[in-house]
Amino acid sequence: MKDYPDKMTPEQARMFGEDVLNIVSQIPRGKVTTYGHIAAWAGWPSHSRMVGRTLRYTPGAEELPCHRVVNIAGRTAPGWSRQRILLEEEGVTFKPNGHVDMDKHLWEPGVSE
Repeated sequence: MKDYPDKMTPEQARMFGEDVLNIVSQIPRGKVTTYGHIAAWAGWPSHSRMVGRTLRYTPGAEELPCHRVVNIAGRTAPGWSRQRILLEEEGVTFKPNGHVDMDKHLWEPGVSE
């Protein structure tokens, strides 16, 4: 794992994981947000990759709407072809380049609710 200049203590890492899962649970149907946004809302803006690891490796995370998390450009997770299908079923639209139309679907708590 990358050695972050603002390294977390085990307690901070636990709290970060809980915050990530809580934020993801709130993403509304038909909206997406980014790993970076989630990391920033959790108080650790340089830890967007850790958001992805949290979602991938935390037991029970598969019950959350993890498919609503994309990268800053609107790209879906590599190797998870079902993610696009799940998003389209919720009405999320994609640009011709295959990226989520972030102008239409980006969720930011308190901004686009």
